Amino acid sequence: MTQTILGSGGAIGTSLAMHLQQHTGNIRLVSRNPRKVNDTDMLFKADLANAAEAKQAVEGSSVCYLTIGLEYKTKVWQRLWPQVIRNVAEACIMHRCKLVFFDNIYAIDPDHFGQITEESPINPKSKKGEVRAFVDLYLQGLIDKGKLDAMIVRSPDFFGPMKQSSMLMIMVYDNLMKGKRAQWLCNADMPHNMGCVPELARATAMLGNTPEAYNQVWNLPTHKDCPTGRQWTEMIAGLVGKPAGVSALSPGMMRILGTFVPVLKELYDVRAQFDRPYFFDSSKFEKHFNVSPITHEEALKLTVEALTKPLN
Repeated sequence: MTQTILGSGGAIGTSLAMHLQQHTGNIRLVSRNPRKVNDTDMLFKADLANAAEAKQAVEGSSVCYLTIGLEYKTKVWQRLWPQVIRNVAEACIMHRCKLVFFDNIYAIDPDHFGQITEESPINPKSKKGEVRAFVDLYLQGLIDKGKLDAMIVRSPDFFGPMKQSSMLMIMVYDNLMKGKRAQWLCNADMPHNMGCVPELARATAMLGNTPEAYNQVWNLPTHKDCPTGRQWTEMIAGLVGKPAGVSALSPGMMRILGTFVPVLKELYDVRAQFDRPYFFDSSKFEKHFNVSPITHEEALKLTVEALTKPLN
C-alpha cells in the first residue's frame, strides 16, 4: 500500500522520499505545493490545518510520516500545531493508517539536555517547547488508549546538503563561504552533537517499516561524539579552506537584536539548547538495529561535497 509523507517539501521530507524507495514503490508526497523527488512519486496538494483535506491526503495510506515544518514563529506554532496534529491523527484513525511523527527535543526538560534519551522527562521551559509537549502528549494519549498505532521519532539539531532549517549550515557554513566569521548561539564552547539529514531520514524509513517499532519513542541515530560550536566550525573550515573564526551571540545580545532580526527573537525562546551541554543519545536505535551512526567528520565531508559538486 501507499506510504505518505505529510509535509514533504522540507529537508527531512525530501530525503525521506529518497529512502522510502527501499521499502515501497508507492510514495505519496503531500504539501501545499508538492514536487516530485522520485519519478514515480504521487503528488497530493493539501493544507493539513484543514481537517477535510488532511483526511483526503491520508486516505489509502498504510503509513503516514508527519514531517511538516511550520513557519518558525511561536504564534504560528501555537495556532496551527494543535489543528495539524488533531487533523492528522483523526485521519489516520479513520483510515486505519499508522503514523510516524518526526519530532524534535523542544518538549524535553532542559535540565536533561546533557543526555537526551527516550525517557527524558517532558517539562519544557520555552513557548515552542510547550507547543511540542502538547503534540507529544496528545499522540501518546491516543497510543495509550489503543486508538492509534504511532511512534514519535526524535531528532536533534541537524545538518545536510539541504540547508534550510539548519543553524549549523546557515550560521557556520554559509558565513564561512561568504568570507565571514562563523556565528554560534550563547556559548561556542559548549558540547553539542547533531544529526545528519540523510541518516535521520534513512532511519525514519526503517522505523516506519518495522512493525515492532510502533507505539514507542525513538531517538534517531546520532554519533556519540559531542563537538563544541568552535570544533564544528573548525571541521567545516578545514573542509572548505576558510579561516576558522567563530563568534557567539550571548543571550542578552540575542534578545536585543531580536527586536530587529525576528529569527533571533524566536531562537532566544529556545536558547537553552545552546547555553549548556547538549548530548542526544541514540543508543536504543543503535542496539535494536545493530548500526553505528556516521561520524560527524564523514557526514560533514559528504555534505560539503554535495554542496560544492559542479552541475553537469
